[in-house]
Formats: sequence, structure tokens, C-alpha cells
Amino acid sequence: MMSPPEAASDPVRERLLKAALDSFLSDDYHKVTTRMIAEKADANISMIRYYFGNKEGLYEEMIRDTMVPLLDVLDGQMLQSVNGFEDFLLMYYQTMSKRPEFPKLILKVLALNQGPGRRFIRQLLERGRTRGARKMEALKSTGQVIPELDPDIVRMAFVSLAMMPMLLKDIFEEQMERSMDTAFLEQLAGFNGRLFAAGLAQAKTE
Repeated sequence: MMSPPEAASDPVRERLLKAALDSFLSDDYHKVTTRMIAEKADANISMIRYYFGNKEGLYEEMIRDTMVPLLDVLDGQMLQSVNGFEDFLLMYYQTMSKRPEFPKLILKVLALNQGPGRRFIRQLLERGRTRGARKMEALKSTGQVIPELDPDIVRMAFVSLAMMPMLLKDIFEEQMERSMDTAFLEQLAGFNGRLFAAGLAQAKTE
């Protein structure tokens, strides 16, 4: 269901999405009710019907709200150069830092098959796979990466660099005894971006 035009800037809608994320992460999908979410968001339950139609619509919009801006980058200017991967990683880290529960929720859905969003998330990821492969071909055509690269391997390597720091953020912070704050994430994005770019351009070895 499409949200009303004014929805994007509505604080009630944002509270409902945040409450949904908190609720679906902390409990199984079938145990979470729209009434629980509305109460957590300090909103009238009718607002869920107004913005999202029903619980499943809210669940899917919660996922779309976070993932689609990241996928849209694959159609933009940022990755026209291999140097753009640093900016993309930083964007990902910053996005997930604002919603640290989100990577865990995605893992919960895909790995444990919990919640109704598995097919929906797979569709979004497949869209990212298709767009990423198209972007990789464009980089190959301009001679920025070696032509032998398998786009699926590139995608898997990038997802690993992006997801793991945020998925294990609590553990890493405990081990390091410091916070993965903005300055830390900027350094991490810079290092991983350069690492990734070097891998794309390195000479092929037998």
C-alpha cells in the first residue's frame, strides 16, 4: 500500500515505524499486535490503517523505509567511480547506526525465516543484485575494474564489509572498550572503501 503524500514528513508515521522496528525485533511477528505498536508510538491505532493498511503493510514499509534509499544509490552518481565505495559504506554505516536493530532484524527474517517479510526482503536484495551488476559492468566499460571480476563475488565481498561491523557492533565495542562513533565509522569506511577499490583494480593472478 502506498503511503499518503504527506507521510514522509509526518512524525506520527516515523514513530510508528520506529515502534514497529523495536517490536518486531524483540518479539516474534505473530506476537506483535498493531495495538502494541500504536501504544509504543503514542499514536492512535487508526493511524496504522491510514498509513500502512495493516500490520503486514507496516512491516514491509518499515523494511522499505531503511533499505530503499541505500539501493537507490546504485542508480545514482556515487558509484560512477570505484572511489565512491568509501562514501557508500559510510552512508550504510551511518544509516544502520541510527537503527542498530535493523541488521539483526534482516538476519532474523532471512536466516531464521521469522516474519512475513522473507519474500519481500529477497525481492529488494535481488533488485540490489541486478543494479549492482549493472553498475559493475559500467565500471568495467570505463576500465576502472578488471573485466574478469564476477559481480556476485564482488557483491558478496561488499555486503560482508558493510554488514558485519554493524551486525556485531555491540561485541566489537565491548572488545575494543570504545564506541563505534561517527569518527570511528568514518575511518572504517575509508579503510574498507580503499581496500575494496584496491581489490577491484588489482591484477589477476593465476
